[in-house]
Amino acid sequence: MTAIKVHGGIDILRLPVNEEEHICPPWRIKYTQSHILHSKCSKSENGCGTDDTNACQFCVYNNALELPHMPDMVFPNNVLSLKHEDGALLQFNALDALKYVSNGKINVQLACAEAWKESRAESSEYLEEKIKPFDWTFTTNYTGTISGFKIEETNERIDIDKLRQRDKIMFYHDLTLFEDELHDNGIAVNSVKIRVMPTSFFILLRYFLRIDNVMLRINDTRIYHEFGKTYLLREFTSREAKVQDIRREEKEEETQQEQEARRSSTTAISREASECFDSLARTITLPPEKRNVDAIWSGSSPNQPTNQPELFDENLRIDTSLAVWRAEV
Repeated sequence: MTAIKVHGGIDILRLPVNEEEHICPPWRIKYTQSHILHSKCSKSENGCGTDDTNACQFCVYNNALELPHMPDMVFPNNVLSLKHEDGALLQFNALDALKYVSNGKINVQLACAEAWKESRAESSEYLEEKIKPFDWTFTTNYTGTISGFKIEETNERIDIDKLRQRDKIMFYHDLTLFEDELHDNGIAVNSVKIRVMPTSFFILLRYFLRIDNVMLRINDTRIYHEFGKTYLLREFTSREAKVQDIRREEKEEETQQEQEARRSSTTAISREASECFDSLARTITLPPEKRNVDAIWSGSSPNQPTNQPELFDENLRIDTSLAVWRAEV
């Protein structure tokens, strides 16, 4: 572990970069992992120049993104890369992911900003600063950085049943690209994980957003490849829901469960009453017509089965956009 001198007399420890490589011909899979991005330039008080080829990571990010500010935690050295022997490259890194965040040049104000402001009145100063023409949730629809691939649409889907099989995991890792706690008002995190099986590999790149008492959002990119095939399948989905809608759905579900429980209880009582009546009918001689009327009322007659009401269970439906691409190597 070595120390580097930063302007102002501050010593920052340069943490070692962890890395691991897994080879499964014709693919070479590698990840690197290290510390978060520095909070200021490590070379000069005025920052590195835009044309400086040896600029520090902080200035590289600042110059490339032009965001009012970056997430609380950015991991510039957390990189997952998959390289084909023919030269095709698939990579996941924080810089490219943040390039998809709307910056100050675009007049974007989230629809939930007012609701969030009302729910967090005590954070008014922070909110006045954040709710500007800038996506302070760092929402990104980044699907990975590719080179040497030919992309085309396809109707083929990722076979979920194959992913459910208990195949041996040859290689696995999980990397966080960036994370922000929205000033303790929620969380926004972008992460990527990979698992390699004997016959395939699967990658999940996920952007997850939770704004307390306001909304949830998930952007998922799934990439699946079966060894021996000349293409990868990439699937992107975007889902979101307001917290009030989720709570209403949960309340409706609880009400439905209570109604179902009451119906089950009523059925049990009816069956118990029926059994008691049958036992009574066997010991007491009743006129046939009287027994028939009572039997129908109690639901014990085999010719008059008790009709149970149908139960419906509708889950919350969230708008989902689905795009599947076939990427040929």
